[in-house]
Amino acid sequence: MRLLPLFPLNLVAFPGEKLNLHIFEPRYRQLVRDCLTEGVPFGIIPFLDNAVQELGTRMRLLSVEKTHAGGEMDIRTQAVSVFRVQKFYRQAPGKLYAAGQVEDVAQDEESDPALRATITRQVRQLYEALGLRKLLLELDPAFRIFDVAHHIGLSTEQEYQLLGTTAELERQELVREHLERLLPAVLEAERLKERVRLNGHFKNLQPPQF
Repeated sequence: MRLLPLFPLNLVAFPGEKLNLHIFEPRYRQLVRDCLTEGVPFGIIPFLDNAVQELGTRMRLLSVEKTHAGGEMDIRTQAVSVFRVQKFYRQAPGKLYAAGQVEDVAQDEESDPALRATITRQVRQLYEALGLRKLLLELDPAFRIFDVAHHIGLSTEQEYQLLGTTAELERQELVREHLERLLPAVLEAERLKERVRLNGHFKNLQPPQF
């Protein structure tokens, strides 16, 4: 079984997303060179709670945008699929970087249009409250949960939980529940900020009619 080069990072990459990385450590510069030379993908595995996790994301190297004088590289990548690490090697044979024997994790992409409509409404409320209308404009009507997961206030641990959820329907439910809990707090915080902004300004108030 061919070993997949692995790049542990304190982040979760979701299938479909494009990720730009600045590569400066010698071991990962070697990893990028090997991927370029051999035309192979690599894997990003989340490093959480001081440990490498068992789930990761297969990444396609799209391009090396710049190689700096000191050897550092700016690269463009795209996440492709989710895998589970069967066996982790701190160093691949004869290499500086980590590697692993991995198996792909199958995904059930069936979604619920009604749930998507609910989440769209929740995301619209969240984005408008936070002043992120540009993100809202870029939201595809047929979006998947992975497309919005980085933009809805999830912690890295929650994002990892989402990565391990293999059915889109279940991911939809998780996100709907998360937004249901998050939205009231965000909206209240925005109302509070508005009250603070108004404090000290001349107010044109309409007195009640008795």
